[in-house]
Order: sequence, then structure tokens, then C-alpha cells
Amino acid sequence: MNSEIIAVRNLHKSFGEVRAVRDISFSVKQGEKFAFLGVNGAGKSTTIAMICGLLPKDKGEILVDGGDVAEDTGEIKRKLGIVFQNSVLDKKLSVLDNLKYRAALYGIFDDELERNLRDVSKLLNLKDILNRPVEKLSGGQRRRADIARALIHRPKILILDEPTTGLDPATRKLVWEAVDELQKQTGLTVFLTTHYMEEAASADRITIIEKGQIIAAGTPLELKNQYASDSLYLYGAKLGDVKGLGLKHEKVADGYKLELPDLTMVVQLMKKRPELFQDFEVVKGRMDDVFINATGRKELE
Repeated sequence: MNSEIIAVRNLHKSFGEVRAVRDISFSVKQGEKFAFLGVNGAGKSTTIAMICGLLPKDKGEILVDGGDVAEDTGEIKRKLGIVFQNSVLDKKLSVLDNLKYRAALYGIFDDELERNLRDVSKLLNLKDILNRPVEKLSGGQRRRADIARALIHRPKILILDEPTTGLDPATRKLVWEAVDELQKQTGLTVFLTTHYMEEAASADRITIIEKGQIIAAGTPLELKNQYASDSLYLYGAKLGDVKGLGLKHEKVADGYKLELPDLTMVVQLMKKRPELFQDFEVVKGRMDDVFINATGRKELE
């Protein structure tokens, strides 16, 4: 998982006076889950469209699996599977017919088609819905069918543009379990945009874009260490005792939340005031805090 399968270098894109993407550079390693975050209008979709060859760049370089998108667009598109936020399945057709039609566009028929159908059906648990019209599917079932459509030609890279927006928590969990299993079994590279910070936290690396520029990048741990504070929750503690610890604090249900400049301080405090640690919890900084502190925004739009 060391080689770069996507490399973006000094990329620019403008629409009239609007500079949508301004000199960004990043890379995605083969086999990893890479999260690309930003509010609406930050430049995410424009960047993805250029990576997929759907939109020409103004300046810069985009390499996918060693090939230049500007020169090898057709070959590179075969290496990509894309799941858009809004389903592109034909609602009147069955899941199976949708998959067959998609495969035909890549020249996949007969034995190769049967193998690919068998594999994606098994991985995404499609057996019971293959012959059902897409319009009769639940949101989670349709999402699995969308992912199957993106995988039917066996791409090296799966691009997921907010794949679980609008799904209930249980269905979101099922979708991600399927994606994680795909990565384990096939070594698939996943390029993800999401509004859910806990999904981003499961990525190997994260890049945050704001107003067309990259403002933060790293592993979830690196970003948490840089942009988020760890917290100590003391339950049942009295305000006077909490104030005596000399840390920034706030009242929460059943106790107080204290900001920790360093996790090692917990050990020092426990030795100094063991009576305050009858019921406590230490919480690592969250991706929500990373996004808020990096962008100055309260949430993804």
C-alpha cells in the first residue's frame, strides 16, 4: 500500500471569475481509504470531475495508475468506479438488467459477465434483489446496487461521493461493512467524500479543502493531534474541585468536561487527586472538532 494510484499536482480550475480549484496537490495510495472533505462549493466535486476525466483542467497534472488523465482518458475511466450521491440506476429496470447494461458498455459479456455478476452479488449480498425493479428497493438496497454498478467492470479505484447521505444509521453501517469487505478481498482503493465525520475518521488519510485550496491533510490521528483537544470527563465531581485543577472546563450532564493539553496529564491528575476519579472518561479529540477548527465552520453543508 505504498505506491501512488492517484497523484494530483498543482491543479487549477476556474469558471469565469470563480477559482474553483487553486493549485492543489495530493496523492492517494493504492489500497487505502482516502477521505476528501469540504463544505459545498469548496472544490470537491470539481476535483473529482477532473480526476474522472469529466471536466478538463486549466493547469496542473492528474495521474491515475500511472496514466495522465488528459492523454489516457478512456483507459483511465475503465479503472474507475463511481457512486454518485444521487442514484443513476434506471428505476424501471431490475438490478440485474442495470448491471448487465453497465457491463455491456465495457464490452463485458458471457462468461466474464457471469463471473463479475457472481462476485459483486456475493460481496454486496444482492441475491434477493437482483430481479427486483430498482424503484421497489429500499434506500440501503439501492445503495448496494449503486456500488455493484460501479464495480461490475472490476475497477481499481472506487469513488464514493457522499454514498450514505439520507440513509439511516443501520443501513449506513451495512454499506460500509460491504465496502470494507471489498477492500479486504480485492485491495480496492476507495476515494471518499462524506458529510459524516465518523466515516471520515475510518479513512487511512484525510484531506480537507476550503475555497479551492487544501487547508489540512494527514491521518485521522495526526489531524486530531493538530486541530482537536482531548477531553477528560469527571462525573459526580464538584465545581470547586474541578476549578482547583486549573484546566478549562464546562458543565455537562452528571459532571464536568475538562480540556487536556496533553493526555499524559491524566496520570498526573489521578496521582494528585485520586478521589476525583471515581467515575471518569477520557475522550480523544473528534473529527468534528478537526473540521470546525481547520475550516472555522460549524459543520459540513
